[in-house]
Amino acid sequence: MRIAAGIEYDGQAFKGWQLQSHEQRTVQAAVEQALSSVAAHPVRVFCAGRTDTGVHAVGQVVHFDTEAQRTPRNWVLGANVNLPATVALQWALPVDDSFHARFSAKSRTYRYLILNRPHRSCLLAGRATWVHKPLDAVRMHTAGQALVGTHDFSSYRAVGCQANSPVRTLHELRVRQRGELIELRVHANAFLHHMIRNIAGVLMAVGRGERAVDWAREVLELRDRTLGGVTAPPDGLYFERVVYPEAFGIPAPSPLPYRVSADD
Repeated sequence: MRIAAGIEYDGQAFKGWQLQSHEQRTVQAAVEQALSSVAAHPVRVFCAGRTDTGVHAVGQVVHFDTEAQRTPRNWVLGANVNLPATVALQWALPVDDSFHARFSAKSRTYRYLILNRPHRSCLLAGRATWVHKPLDAVRMHTAGQALVGTHDFSSYRAVGCQANSPVRTLHELRVRQRGELIELRVHANAFLHHMIRNIAGVLMAVGRGERAVDWAREVLELRDRTLGGVTAPPDGLYFERVVYPEAFGIPAPSPLPYRVSADD
C-alpha cells in the first residue's frame, strides 16, 4: 500500500530535509523513524522537495510504501507521538501506486517572510528574515516581474546545484507588505537549489535602493551565478504548497501562521 502524508516542520532544528550521516539531525530521519515505529517495519519516505538547513515547511508532501494496515488517523496520531515537537504530520491517506510525491507534482509554492523594522524580534527570530534598513516592497514587486515566465535561471541557482537543466517556469511572483512584514510569494513548476533565497537577495537589494529595478532582469540575462546578488538567509523561507492532479485527492495545507495576505 502506498501512503501520502503532509508534513509541517520548523527548519531551525534540523540540518535540512535530506537524510545524512547519523550525526546530522534531519527532518527525513525524524519522519522515517516515527513512521517506522507505527508501521513496525523500516519505512523510507520520498518528499516533494528537499529543503535546506533552517528552511521551514507547512506543506511538505511525502509518500511511502508499507504492508502495515493502519487507518489515516492512526498514521497521523502514531507518527506525531514519536516525532519531536518541531515536526508534525498534518494528514495521511492511501494513494494509487502511480503517485510520487516529487514526480507527480505539477507546481510548488514558497513564501519568504521579511521583518522590516529597525529592531529585531525575539518571537520571529528564525521564522522571518530581519532587515533593519527600509525596503520598498513596490520596487521589489516590480523588479520581480521580469522573472515570471520560462527562463534559464543559472544566475539564481547555487553554484553547486545539481539539476540537469537551469530552465524553470515561474507562474507568479508577488511582493506585498502589511505593516512591518513583507512577503515574497513564488509559484513555479519547480525550483533550483537556493533559487528563492537568491531571488530574495536580489529583490532586497532593489528594495533598499542599492540597485535599479531592472537589475533583477539583468542578473537573469547574465546566466552566471557569480555575477548575481547575495543569497538571503533561510530564516524566512517556507515550503508552502505542492499542487498535484486532482485525481490523487491530495489536500491543501493549513495556512502559513504569519501571512501578509489572506486571499490565497
